[in-house]
Amino acid sequence: MKEYETNGQIDQFQTLVDIVARLRAPGGCPWDREQTHQSLKRNLLEEAHEALEAIDAGDPGVLSEELGDLLVQIAFHADIAQEAGRFDIGGVIERINRKLIRRHPHVFAGETVADAREVERNWERIKAAERNAAGTPKSPVDGIPASLPALAASQLMQDRVARAGFEWDDVSGVLDKVAEEIEEFRQANTPDERVHELGDIFFALVNLSRWADAHAEDVLRQANARFAARYRAMEQLAAQRNLDFQALPLPEKEELWQEAKRLLNA
Repeated sequence: MKEYETNGQIDQFQTLVDIVARLRAPGGCPWDREQTHQSLKRNLLEEAHEALEAIDAGDPGVLSEELGDLLVQIAFHADIAQEAGRFDIGGVIERINRKLIRRHPHVFAGETVADAREVERNWERIKAAERNAAGTPKSPVDGIPASLPALAASQLMQDRVARAGFEWDDVSGVLDKVAEEIEEFRQANTPDERVHELGDIFFALVNLSRWADAHAEDVLRQANARFAARYRAMEQLAAQRNLDFQALPLPEKEELWQEAKRLLNA
């Protein structure tokens, strides 16, 4: 099979754009030609999550591949939009380049900043000015995508209001809030009240993640992976000893759990 001719430019972004255009052109790939913004939503989300998994795994080769898959999604959406006469990949790149330059005056316009926190505050100030200039003033809690996972949406919201000045002075206030919400859950009398207070606990824990410079979504995803690995190890230990894992009393399962933790941390 003759390889597609790229004129030696296989490592260039424009080559990717050209390949996608060829795939979606008459005589190209039937599947690619029938895709729309809507039909590719799932693919975009899946590729983003696969890139996150590669980051968590610490595998640069896999991450490089997954970032490429994300670039394909961008090129596809731009080609679909160009076919409809709405915008093209050049417009996408121009808009983000202008935005990056505009929102980094400390790099491109000679302004000075004290630290990364001031950069974040300036970013929000510039965004607010852009919205006002466009006649669309918004609250920091507006414009958060409804499709974001709840933990990620909560952290984004809390990041925004913190940059707008609604923030604890130090982490002790956050820890006190977590303890307060847990106590309110203990005192809840009805199922509805317990659900309400449980939501407040999650929200406070997301804030604690912020203060730990961690992403709540990543924290929980990694905790899920640790739990799954330890649980499998427990099952394997029980099988090696001819034990019926499910029938074991809880204290013996706890012993297996601690043993699994030691094995996996060794």
